[in-house]
Amino acid sequence: MSAQVRSVPRRSSRAQESMTSRVAVTGLLALSAVYFLFPLWWLFVAATKPFGQQFSGNGLWFQGFSLFSNIHRLSVEDGGIFWRWMLNSLIYCGLGALIGTTLSSMTGYALAKYRFTGRNALFGLILAAVLLPQILFTLPLYLMFSRVGLVGNPLAVLLPSVVSPFGVYLARVFAAQAVPDEVVEAGRLDGAGELRIFGTLATRMMMPALVTIFLFQFVSIWNNYLLPSMVLGSDSTQPVTVGLVGWNASHVDVAPAYVVVGSFVSIIPLIVAFVALQRFWRSGMTAGALK
Repeated sequence: MSAQVRSVPRRSSRAQESMTSRVAVTGLLALSAVYFLFPLWWLFVAATKPFGQQFSGNGLWFQGFSLFSNIHRLSVEDGGIFWRWMLNSLIYCGLGALIGTTLSSMTGYALAKYRFTGRNALFGLILAAVLLPQILFTLPLYLMFSRVGLVGNPLAVLLPSVVSPFGVYLARVFAAQAVPDEVVEAGRLDGAGELRIFGTLATRMMMPALVTIFLFQFVSIWNNYLLPSMVLGSDSTQPVTVGLVGWNASHVDVAPAYVVVGSFVSIIPLIVAFVALQRFWRSGMTAGALK
């Protein structure tokens, strides 16, 4: 009887500790969400203010709603060059992420499913490349492209963007976790070639990983500023990140308005990509965590 009486306080104390921990975790997550969403909210509010008043008044609440008129002024400035920059960014990011995801998935699958001499050493080299900041390769890439005559060519931006050591690492982890060896052997017994096994079986099982790699690569290329600013000289080939910085230097009087409105418009493709592919992205990150 006394044991039963003692168990009641213990259960209640455990329930209180569990409730306290939940409240603490929820509070931390709420603070983190506010911290990360605060710049987006400020950017949205500033983009809706009358043109030229982006930094005046209350920075966290609206003063009228002039977003569409601001976008119109942005669209007609310099003959609509802003939308050319947006198109360039979409082309660089779309092609670079698509090709990079394909190469990363094939390389990661090969490292996970094939046994060959030097496999572990090669994977260790890829891990070492993951630890190196991409900015370190900018100057060597510029010197190499200038030697082969690719400076000023969009290929100077596209070619480096298809190489992703981190994507290879993720693909290798996902392939080892999500593609059973029995499935590969069954495909071989049925007479399927290695490319067919990879294209019809492995890629479907690795789809969450492929979407994850694509999103990471897309965002990485979109945010890349230094390399395009060094290798591209023409306004017609620049991505939106380089174009907005150029506007900030040339349009001294109204530069803040153009930069704020243009920055808000430029993040819309990233938001759309994450919202459209978030279910694959979440499941892909969970599968990768299992490894």
